[in-house]
Amino acid sequence: MLTRRVVVCLDVQGGRVVKGTQFVNLRDVGDPVELATRYEREGADEIVFLDISASAEERGTLLDVARRTAERLFVPLTIGGGIRSADDVGAALRAGADKVSINSAAVARPAVLTEAAERFGAQCVVASIDAKWNGGAGWRVYVKGGREATALDVVDWAVECVRRGAGEILLTSIDRDGARTGYDLELTRVVAQAVHVPVVASGGAGSAADVCAVLDRGGADAALLAGILHDGVTTVGAVKQAMRTACLPVRAA
Repeated sequence: MLTRRVVVCLDVQGGRVVKGTQFVNLRDVGDPVELATRYEREGADEIVFLDISASAEERGTLLDVARRTAERLFVPLTIGGGIRSADDVGAALRAGADKVSINSAAVARPAVLTEAAERFGAQCVVASIDAKWNGGAGWRVYVKGGREATALDVVDWAVECVRRGAGEILLTSIDRDGARTGYDLELTRVVAQAVHVPVVASGGAGSAADVCAVLDRGGADAALLAGILHDGVTTVGAVKQAMRTACLPVRAA
């Protein structure tokens, strides 16, 4: 049985890690290099480094900060934010990324997923999808750091991203982001059932029990954590122990 992953997310703005609620009210929580190495020591399976304002500000990813982070890590690193082309993917990989997350640029030009997968392999390409509930119409895709709605249905878009070459889906519930009320299990479940690649659930973790729920009932392959770790609510070790107790396969630290 495949082990379930605990992924720690570092949302970076201006070279510092920040955290907010529903993508707003951001507050400084620390240095990305220090936090990444700390979480690796605690047993994180992967680290995600997202330059959250790059797309909205129409600039490239802060690769110097990403590079300093990558130089200190042994676990896989995903870099995202401001990635617009296969050349940008290559630059992020050269900066130390194992995988590269693409969000707004894929919506604007889906071919970028195919171009990146053909040059570097689907295993390097992560389609990052920010989802918000749209009433009876289901979930809608948002771009530019959750600031701009699109007409895309989240499930349909996830399927299209995989068809275009994405090897993983990073799925974030904007409604749950920072609320600590638990992941959106229904959202995660319908996307996980629709695609054949791993789905990383993001947005809403308030406890280790929430992580176990999304990995079990939500069907996610990995759970992304941020605020509850930054604020000391729990630790990676405590989350993994809860997963073992729940009989979920866990990678050894």
